[in-house]
Amino acid sequence: ALPIYALGAGYRHIDCASLYGNEAEVGEGLQECVGPEKQIKREEVFVTSKLWNTKHHPEDVEPALRKSLLDLKLDYLDLYLIHWPYAFQRGSADFPRNADGTLLYDFIDYKETWKAMEKLVESRLVRAIGISNFNSRQIDDIISVATVKPAVLQVECHPYLAQHELIAHCHAQGLVVTAYSPLGSPDRMWKQPNEPVLLEEPGIKNLAEKYSKSPAQILLRWQVQRGIVCVPKSVTPSRISQNLQVFDFSLTEDEMKQMGSLDKNFRYIVPMITVDGQSVPRDAGHPFYPFHDPY
Repeated sequence: ALPIYALGAGYRHIDCASLYGNEAEVGEGLQECVGPEKQIKREEVFVTSKLWNTKHHPEDVEPALRKSLLDLKLDYLDLYLIHWPYAFQRGSADFPRNADGTLLYDFIDYKETWKAMEKLVESRLVRAIGISNFNSRQIDDIISVATVKPAVLQVECHPYLAQHELIAHCHAQGLVVTAYSPLGSPDRMWKQPNEPVLLEEPGIKNLAEKYSKSPAQILLRWQVQRGIVCVPKSVTPSRISQNLQVFDFSLTEDEMKQMGSLDKNFRYIVPMITVDGQSVPRDAGHPFYPFHDPY
């Protein structure tokens, strides 16, 4: 029922992924609210999904998209993204593993995957294609072979990971940037006890007080004002509504700068594993791991 609530509240961009396991539920919501005889027309809604890491081989790309379309009960997607630049071993398991629990990787080049993504645009199954969690070098690598250029880069982005350089790079190359975890992903299961809590940041709380807004609304306003698309996640109807109320005020230039200066290159969304008692990035050994580069 949450997708129905969100559409009723005024949301028109729905960010999905096959990995999230909720595309069938979203599809039911879309079927109820969107269509020729319904209150919302299909062309008024912008639906994104993402190709998972086990589906990077060219022959797996269209079937993966068609599964998402079937679940979402749609004829086409507005945007389809490659979820991560690196691949896992093909098959039905989302996280294929060795007997010792380590992940089974695949080393197919994302440029081969991109060529299959382009065919989806040609066959009008998707309107635009893009990438998620790629660094600037990988973006340029894709552009160097692309006949259909990536339209969007979706990455983690918030004041602790402001992504100033990456955003400038994308805008110079003509890509729109979408921010995921714009609120610092406060509800994730693998939170570390000592990590900084973005919604508790004193400067953000002060601005919230000044404007009679919530800290979440200040964070979303900051992104909107710098030209970044936001996909805040919420399962609470009141917060779903509240997250949309960010168009009736603006931050000053100084306040925008002040929020941008909170940047500490801190990522909330890095898959971690424990090795010899130490927490280390799970996928850092893959040649296409994106976060070794500065941006």
